Amino acid sequence: MRRFLSVLFLLLLLGAGGTAFKAWQDYKNPGPLLHDSDVVIPHGDYLSTIHTLQQAGVLQSGFWTERLCLVAVLLTRHDGQLHAAELHFPASVSMRDALHIMRHGRPVLHKLTIPEGLSAHQIQALLQAAPFLTEDAPLPPEGSVMPETYSYLRNTSRKNLLERTQAAMTKAVQAIWNQRTPVPEVPDETAFLTLASLVEKETAVPAERPLVARVFINRLRLGMKLQTDPTVIYALTNGTAPLGRALTHADLQISNPYNTYRIAGLPPGPICAPGLSSLNAVAHPATGDMLYFVANGQGGHSFAASLTEHNKNVQALRQRKEADHPPTPQE
Repeated sequence: MRRFLSVLFLLLLLGAGGTAFKAWQDYKNPGPLLHDSDVVIPHGDYLSTIHTLQQAGVLQSGFWTERLCLVAVLLTRHDGQLHAAELHFPASVSMRDALHIMRHGRPVLHKLTIPEGLSAHQIQALLQAAPFLTEDAPLPPEGSVMPETYSYLRNTSRKNLLERTQAAMTKAVQAIWNQRTPVPEVPDETAFLTLASLVEKETAVPAERPLVARVFINRLRLGMKLQTDPTVIYALTNGTAPLGRALTHADLQISNPYNTYRIAGLPPGPICAPGLSSLNAVAHPATGDMLYFVANGQGGHSFAASLTEHNKNVQALRQRKEADHPPTPQE
């Protein structure tokens, strides 16, 4: 900055006061950018960088601005190198502040949110559709991705971002597994992750997840089939898309290792990516002898320890549905 001002002062002494004054004003005054903008500054020389800023509307177009900015870059080069990156420029940013941003600004971070309960195919599609990533998204193993929001730089590869999501899941599973309340029905991390995925798909109410986990653990202990609908849906779709219809009696009879109406024990692997709430629910299930649960018609579930009690809960649900949707009178 001092050197830049010294050059302007020298121009004044040499009689170029008007030019020096205009240069200083154009250097520090607000620029032409109408809106906050993210601009990709590619690798190249100073002139190509200046042209990028002019094309993006950060700097005025024209030879005067080009030469003024080039002189400003050279005279202030002791402030640091200009960086090639995607950078954020506020509206009306001055040439002086634009140079500061290119030297000291942080690259723009984009965000991708992976919700809980998505299948591997759904996560692959989400990654494939995410903007500013490169290469195609691989299909991850089912349940290997940690659902959360991830930040990434432009031109990150989808493979690298996927590996970050998988590393996050591995870290979370190991940490929660090491602090779990051990139960023989969940002997290893694969069973742990698989059971958490069932809990994830059965309820969206966090407070219910330890109860659902306890139901499944009790059934595993007694050798009862889990009989959970989401596993049948996964058997029918392989997680590629929603089923789009209600399950039928015939669906429950299909021969498939994921059909927990036909097989005993857990399915061979996860059916979705469970979130932290479901992982913690399996690590620390509720206490109790409940073996059944059914929707209560109010967004949650009713739990029961006996078939008699469960049948009462089912009947209560039917009555609630009939009360909410009475039959249309026949004329």
